[in-house]
Amino acid sequence: MRPMRLAALTAVLALGVAACGGTTKSSVTSAPAQPPASSAAAAADPDAPIKQGLKLAFLPKQINNPYMTIVAEAGAEAAGEFQGEAKEVGPSDASASSQISYINTLTQQGHDAILISANDPNAVCGPLQQARDKGIKIVSYDSDAAPECRDLFINQAGSEEVGRSQVRLLAEMIGHKGEIAILSATANATNQNTWIEFMKDELTKAEYKDMELVKVAYGDDDDQKSFTETQGLLQAYPDLKGIISPTTVGVAAAARYISGSKYKGEVVLTGLGTPNQMRQFVKDGTVEKFALWNPKDLGYLASYAAAALVSGQITGAEGETFKAGKLGERTIGAKGEVILGPPFTFEASNIDDFDF
Repeated sequence: MRPMRLAALTAVLALGVAACGGTTKSSVTSAPAQPPASSAAAAADPDAPIKQGLKLAFLPKQINNPYMTIVAEAGAEAAGEFQGEAKEVGPSDASASSQISYINTLTQQGHDAILISANDPNAVCGPLQQARDKGIKIVSYDSDAAPECRDLFINQAGSEEVGRSQVRLLAEMIGHKGEIAILSATANATNQNTWIEFMKDELTKAEYKDMELVKVAYGDDDDQKSFTETQGLLQAYPDLKGIISPTTVGVAAAARYISGSKYKGEVVLTGLGTPNQMRQFVKDGTVEKFALWNPKDLGYLASYAAAALVSGQITGAEGETFKAGKLGERTIGAKGEVILGPPFTFEASNIDDFDF
């Protein structure tokens, strides 16, 4: 990961962001599964030029999420490089049902591609398939939709590596001993739940025999609820040694609570956060280390992937490759997944090298 500067980020990152945000259940029933794009009859032409004037739309979990704004702004930057355009639209709350109306509107507007961070992997399936039936390419990013409902998934990091690395990071800081808790986003979050399963599996290894996961709490991607849940964890488990919060909303809220409490310096907090929201807590000693990927690169890669799909350079099949501008060549893995890269660890020695 390299240093970067975002020129026009107007959102206040201190409010917390949901890089790894949650989902809510919906009663929406998905339509029958359709074949993924990779099974289409048309063969990929890696030498095809990117079509001019492409119209892309980013549909985040929620529109008032600064992390998602960074992703979309970077996607628009990438689109400008290939003479296309990208916009961000979406709901103000992180619910699957509220994303559906936006999918329908974008489909009616005839965009070339919809890029979605899905609040629920299945609830958005029907509308996404209807968009695909009209020739619109679907790229999920950050939080995947069901594979049969999209063409590609741009994964910010390998799910297994995210989950296991969070446990390793915390274990190093607490000496591999003590009670720990997880502060997640919502109970149905696709990415959160996958990471947590790998965390639990990592904890079964012999090297963690003296560590015990006592609770998984949910802050629902809400700053105040995450703050309150942190308080509740520390009161309910007085011997707690560490907390992992793999959501940027949660880790910032937890840090804010701990920084002003008697637990500062006693309970170790780590998770997934942005440098700008966590800088003050690293510098005041509340947080020693935390991790994340580069959200600007996530949006940039997603835009180029969408352009490659629409232009016929790729179909979404495993093994296909495409060029992603300054990020270089990328290869599609199993189930249409493209991985941005491994998580990066931020700490006092490097946090001032980053501005996002």
